[in-house]
Amino acid sequence: MSRIGMTSEPAKQTYAGAGVDTAAADRLISRIASVAATARRPEVLSDVGPFAGLFRLGTYDDPVLVASTDSVGTKVKLASVLDRYESVGHDLVNHCVNDILTSGAEPLFFLDYIGNFGLSDDQKVDLVRGVAEACRAVNCALIGGETADMPGTYAEGDYDLVGFIVGICERGNVIDGSRIEEGDALIALPSNGLHTNGYSLVRRIFGAGLSAPGQPADPEVERAVLEAHYPELGGTLGDALLLPHRCYLETLKPVLSDIRGFAHITGGGLPGNVPRIFPDGLVARIDRSKWEVPALFKLIQERGNVADEEMFGTFNMGVGAVLAVAPGDVTGFCEKLAEAFPIGEVVAGDGFAWA
Repeated sequence: MSRIGMTSEPAKQTYAGAGVDTAAADRLISRIASVAATARRPEVLSDVGPFAGLFRLGTYDDPVLVASTDSVGTKVKLASVLDRYESVGHDLVNHCVNDILTSGAEPLFFLDYIGNFGLSDDQKVDLVRGVAEACRAVNCALIGGETADMPGTYAEGDYDLVGFIVGICERGNVIDGSRIEEGDALIALPSNGLHTNGYSLVRRIFGAGLSAPGQPADPEVERAVLEAHYPELGGTLGDALLLPHRCYLETLKPVLSDIRGFAHITGGGLPGNVPRIFPDGLVARIDRSKWEVPALFKLIQERGNVADEEMFGTFNMGVGAVLAVAPGDVTGFCEKLAEAFPIGEVVAGDGFAWA
């Protein structure tokens, strides 16, 4: 029998075959919902699952909603190498809580977004578990999120973690820098490491989480880099780099009314963040001799041959927050917060200045 003219039927195409398994995603939702339920507040009216989260506002005199969004950045690359997914969930929440705290707000609810290709269900749940744990620690409800499988956008095993937070404060308690005056004191709170900024430079310097152009990454080599022990760090490089971003909410709650301005030191370091809180005509003058730069930053600078200007413009250099307070409040402020220390003053001018 002749087969001339006969054609075979093309294979059936499916969404799962293209790398997106919606059935698996549906099964994952129930696991994520149970984790999210551990971070709840009485005001939450809907659990994870519907198209939108519902949150009922309590009683306020003149409420102001305060919102922010951020990501963990390329710190997630190092977390992947060491298979530590929960820790970056803490990074994400703590960073966002600090951002709204600069306005005097307490967190109400949080949503997360995971864009990825090839993460296992367990890894996705670990990411959300870290977010939920951090939310629970600051009485913030995790009311929803999104997990997007995006083959062709992300390489196998790559992912991004983004968070969205909404908080609230009374209008009369908003911290917006408007009360800052010439002669005010600047008080610093220490960071506990890099927090969530500067990791692309660190990865380039140490060769961790960054393969050569056109070459596949070698997980064993990258893991060895991060598991190397450094006496000056008191542990491994990976442990030091993956310390979760510090949250300042509980520390600063008792003194929020004394704060005239609050700068969260993130990307851009002190020069890039402190000027953001000042009214026109005023500038921060910071004295570098007021604190000892932690060993991790010194190691990065030495290993990478990084100039001082680049270091201070990229990393927090051991200072996670800078607060503007009235000169007469400095002594009492530092007595209430034993780890706080004077770092500079407010002077007339524009931009940023080193003492």
